[in-house]
Amino acid sequence: MRLLVFFDLPVTTKEKRRIYVLFRRFLIQDGYDMIQWSVYARMVNGVDDADKHLKRLSGNLPPDGSVRCLQVSEKQFASMRLLVGTLSFQEKKVNKDQLLLF
Repeated sequence: MRLLVFFDLPVTTKEKRRIYVLFRRFLIQDGYDMIQWSVYARMVNGVDDADKHLKRLSGNLPPDGSVRCLQVSEKQFASMRLLVGTLSFQEKKVNKDQLLLF
């Protein structure tokens, strides 16, 4: 199962840029990988683990902007199509049939 986080945060002032950077750092430190700009994904082991990470995400939300989270199965995530661009280094190394171990 995967958690996808989509966000659009204001960066018009120095303080808002700092809040954006802190939120992005939180996502990276919590195990999320960047799929594309402002879209991050994380593998979770079932609904209980997803709920735990959603609570952690809710506790670190910025005060302004828009943050959305989508929970999808591994099969749904693997069926995602890349329409323009190239696969990232990590996507080339780990295909849908492999399990990523930490």
